[in-house]
Amino acid sequence: MNWISVTVLWAGVCLTASAAWQTSAKWERTLEPGVRGTLVVDDQGVAFHTGRGAIDWPYQQIRTLDLTTKELVVGTYENRRWNTPGQRSYHFRLSQPMPPDVARQLTAHIGKPVRDAVPEPSSSALAVIPAHRRARFGGSNGVLRLKTDGIDFVSTDGRHSGSWRWADLQTLANPNPYELRLTGYREIVAFDLKAPLNRAIYEKLWDRLYAEAGQ
Repeated sequence: MNWISVTVLWAGVCLTASAAWQTSAKWERTLEPGVRGTLVVDDQGVAFHTGRGAIDWPYQQIRTLDLTTKELVVGTYENRRWNTPGQRSYHFRLSQPMPPDVARQLTAHIGKPVRDAVPEPSSSALAVIPAHRRARFGGSNGVLRLKTDGIDFVSTDGRHSGSWRWADLQTLANPNPYELRLTGYREIVAFDLKAPLNRAIYEKLWDRLYAEAGQ
């Protein structure tokens, strides 16, 4: 990705308070010093501004995202440098947490499967179930929010939260009323449910998932 003039970028993208979100951030680089600047998310894509200029990624050029409230990894189609196999990713540490509504809009613009750890705890839900998300070391307690547009897990300790749109998921499994497994394109997660999952709700989730897959 080439560096371009800040004035050119800002001339090409009209940013307003309602259309863009930004925060100071640090670009973490392997074996090189980090770079401080401003990360901007708007309707056109993601951009990182520094004193040298700016680097930007239109949404069509973003392969995937890994997102938490304080970190963003932008996976691109760009080849890695020095003949290293694979495609290049850019890792940013954010000074301000990304709000859930910004995360939701960002992942919607991408369209392709992502890993999003920024759920919306106040969004409407078909059902809310106390649950434990399994992890290699301990896991987290919280609530599963089963929604028409996907599934959120809001943890009580701030760890292992997640948000999965139907575009992020391949299949669901409910082998018994107290267990739910999500098989996604980027990860597989399992939950122990503290209250049984209503069968009608589960079938509604299946219908939504496969309706999305058929589009």
